Amino acid sequence: MKRSSVIRRAVLATAAVVLAAGCTAQAAGSGGGSGASTGTGTGATTPPAGTTAPPATPSSDDKPSATPTTEQPKAKVLMDDGDENEQVRELQARLRQIGYFDRAPTGFYGTMTAGAVKSFQKKRELPQTGTADEVTWQKLVAMTHRPTADELKPSTTNKLDTPDPRCMTGRVMCISKESRTLAWMIDGKVVSSFDVRFGSENTPTREGEFKVEWKARDWTSTIYHTPMPYAMFFSRGQAVHYSADFAARGYNGASHGCVNVRDKSKLAALFDQVKVGDKVVVHW
Repeated sequence: MKRSSVIRRAVLATAAVVLAAGCTAQAAGSGGGSGASTGTGTGATTPPAGTTAPPATPSSDDKPSATPTTEQPKAKVLMDDGDENEQVRELQARLRQIGYFDRAPTGFYGTMTAGAVKSFQKKRELPQTGTADEVTWQKLVAMTHRPTADELKPSTTNKLDTPDPRCMTGRVMCISKESRTLAWMIDGKVVSSFDVRFGSENTPTREGEFKVEWKARDWTSTIYHTPMPYAMFFSRGQAVHYSADFAARGYNGASHGCVNVRDKSKLAALFDQVKVGDKVVVHW
């Protein structure tokens, strides 16, 4: 054998011994001892041969921070169910401009207004809450113009809403404060309908189920000294009757608690049909 081959083999053998010794020393040295650890002592950290060391437990300083929340704060609610004010009237008028509210604005935030708002929110991919929050309001304002006086208080006939369940049997004047309508109903069917106006905040029209107590074709209020033609009294002086002021000014005014009707000829026909004892339901 050539001397160069012998020298090469000797060098390779020596390098293998050095590498093997280095791997053993690194594992043993991690435990701080001079020899290989058996893992049976309290300070041993090197696992027995053939096993895998468990992952080290991170200290409190090493633990990852909590994942930051991505939830957005809820928009402030501006108008909600039960509210009654001029901003609600403007909301309804703006919704009406773009086809979401199909009746005259009333200024009262009820189920019909909530449904219109929810439809608008769905179309704009907003949370469908049915409440008018800041985001919903801003989008609506951006799409519409400031309502005119006629848009806020139009003279058109109001659309009837779903009758109150108490109106579905018998002979009843079903009066809705939300839609501002009176529906004369017999056994659940609408015979005729009217636009109506109610009392102000200081003299509200009472709500509930009543009966026609008495009628007067020509009557003048003994308190306010104003004419009340075709009056049908149902609750301690409150009555359904024709109002010349309502016919002239529309919803710019209010009654002293009575249910005002502005169509005199239609009310005259209703007066002849309604009997003392017929039901009266006033509801939202």
